[in-house]
Amino acid sequence: MIHFCKTSITKVEEEYINQAVRGSICGDGPFTKRATALLMEKTGLKNVMLTTSCTDALEFAAMLTDIKAGDEVILPSFTFASTANAFLLRGASLRFCEIDPLTMNADPEHIASLINDKTKVIAPIDYAGVPCDIDEINKLAEKHGLFVVEDAAQAVGSTYKGRPAGCDADFSCYSFHETKNYVMGEGGAISIKNPEFIKKAEILREKGTDRSRFFRGEVDKYTWQGVGSSFLPSDVLAAMLFGQLSRFEEIMHKRMYAWNYFNDGLKNLEDEGKLRRPVIPEYAGHNAHIFYIILGSGAERDRLLDFLREKGVGAVFHYVPLHSASVGLAMGNKPEDLPLSEDYAARLLRLPLFPDLSESECEHIVNSVRDFF
Repeated sequence: MIHFCKTSITKVEEEYINQAVRGSICGDGPFTKRATALLMEKTGLKNVMLTTSCTDALEFAAMLTDIKAGDEVILPSFTFASTANAFLLRGASLRFCEIDPLTMNADPEHIASLINDKTKVIAPIDYAGVPCDIDEINKLAEKHGLFVVEDAAQAVGSTYKGRPAGCDADFSCYSFHETKNYVMGEGGAISIKNPEFIKKAEILREKGTDRSRFFRGEVDKYTWQGVGSSFLPSDVLAAMLFGQLSRFEEIMHKRMYAWNYFNDGLKNLEDEGKLRRPVIPEYAGHNAHIFYIILGSGAERDRLLDFLREKGVGAVFHYVPLHSASVGLAMGNKPEDLPLSEDYAARLLRLPLFPDLSESECEHIVNSVRDFF
């Protein structure tokens, strides 16, 4: 069976983890600092803080934007629940926007139609590692005085017009979950565009204290400064991430090889109108996070899923749109509110993709899809 996802772990990661276990294992230890520095070096991001998950990074961002009851947040329905929960936990109301069917990312034109005097945040995602059209979203945010929190969970290593994915948002959030390109089991990061938020972020991240300043020798003791939480990952997990990031180019190259193999191998089926491959806009440099195909109907997608499993290929579908999930329906949303999100979510299928996928496995996956048709 070719599993959908398989983590690439080598002696590099094992050695760093062993070093961490023999040293400091708490948060903000030596490997946390080394992994943070290496992440910024490899991606070009600035003002990065590691967190225990991308979910925590999103909740962190919601706190930094001072979201509260009465505020509204605009986000795509085609996303993971964490994008929504981060703001619901702060008391905000959600306005779900439609997707751009070419990229599966939030449609800026529909976002514009949802903005009102209660809107405080726009929270787009970067689906499959393809960045959203952040310039268009930022224009709306600047016009209306809004924050942009980019859920870039899938986009570590991707670029937008040559710039790191997420760097143009006020806050961008990344994931190092085991299903992502670079992993630490559970883990994430937040990147902060405006340095004026750094002091507040350090206090929020350190349980509401100025402990970070104390460790830098800027104050003689640390004290309770305000509301906060604990977003620091263990240094053992940071050691794992440091090992992964030290293999940054190797992992990227391997994933891109598989992605391109699928893209080339399925072109003829797209030419024949049997499926649609991912569309990569000219502005985007993607990271080969997901290779998906769009089938002709939901029923056909489900038949192909069953067929591939019989062939030993662990293909899967993706998000059930949030607006038509049980929580979204309880909020008063209806499936027909966002017909494109409903339609494309029902027809999307993801193929296995991980760094150590062999050429023979790639060939089997492509041939299995061809055999179905």
